[in-house]
Amino acid sequence: MMRYGQRTIDQLIDRLQPDDWRAIALGVWTTKDLVGHLGAFEVRFAEIMAMFAGETPRTNLRSEPASTFNDDQAAIRRDWPVDRVVAELRDAHVVVMELAGRIDADVWSKVGTIPFYGPEYSLDEMLVYTMYGHKREHGPQLDAVLERSAG
Repeated sequence: MMRYGQRTIDQLIDRLQPDDWRAIALGVWTTKDLVGHLGAFEVRFAEIMAMFAGETPRTNLRSEPASTFNDDQAAIRRDWPVDRVVAELRDAHVVVMELAGRIDADVWSKVGTIPFYGPEYSLDEMLVYTMYGHKREHGPQLDAVLERSAG
């Protein structure tokens, strides 16, 4: 699921032309803002995965307020070059995949292991809803930028 969600986004990113990165993709967000938002989510998920793998997270986006996380993180990345935004997303995904292999299979479905997300949820549910579903949600917005560009 992690691989397929990222593959969808990577395929869309690879089709983007230079002008597409400045196009509005969602509300007031440009394509670059949207990809930066996905990158911030991936970095934060890598932090969570590190904790489950018994490692110290490399960053601390988990401490950022949920109510402003999306806009704050998009704004932080607004002035980054496109290649840095893309690299952050892809590099964080590599970390997520590496860490996933270090987490015991029975831990993934154990309810109550992520109280900050919700005590009734498990890591695999967080993966489905927060990561895979999130990428699948934003894929059509990137695709719409490509369609407008081609039209």
